Amino acid sequence: MSADPNDLFSRMRKCTICKDLELGPRPIFQLSPRTKILIAGQAPGRITHAKGRPFDDPSGERLRHWLSIDQDSFYNDARIGILPMAMCFPGGGKNGDKPPRKECVEAWREPAMAVLKDVELTLILGRYAIDWHLPHLKGTSVTEAVHHTACGEGGVFVLPHPSPRNNRWLLRNEWFERSVLPRIQEQVVRLLV
Repeated sequence: MSADPNDLFSRMRKCTICKDLELGPRPIFQLSPRTKILIAGQAPGRITHAKGRPFDDPSGERLRHWLSIDQDSFYNDARIGILPMAMCFPGGGKNGDKPPRKECVEAWREPAMAVLKDVELTLILGRYAIDWHLPHLKGTSVTEAVHHTACGEGGVFVLPHPSPRNNRWLLRNEWFERSVLPRIQEQVVRLLV
């Protein structure tokens, strides 16, 4: 594989490895060689697939609020990168979306991470992203993983998914918005000044 990030990103955008997906392949991510803040998520949802832009839904509104970033900066600042574990909508399942497809993770995750040389802050959303980026936390609950990274050691934070489905979690874990988000926002400001 080429070490040229833009060549890699171009090939990722054209990926059709998962041809059998419910809505077909449509790789959705946002990366630049200048990425300093990496949002490592699960996989695009149905709304994101339709719009073709990551986090262009209620989850994205909450995420931008958490980061204190306006929509224009979120999508147009090359220092903000978004790389889901699988780049295409995996399809609907019994209890929400299906898991990220392993083929995508195996083909693109390591090459993409290898060319992102300037990342100083990684925000990890979801079980599959936690298990890949922080294998020592595999098997812990998301709440435990959020607690474990609450100080942002090494520039890494685990966040609960910003989905409205997690409103109950946020109410039960008020410490997250009170204690963790200010630390994340401080790092975001430092990196985007």
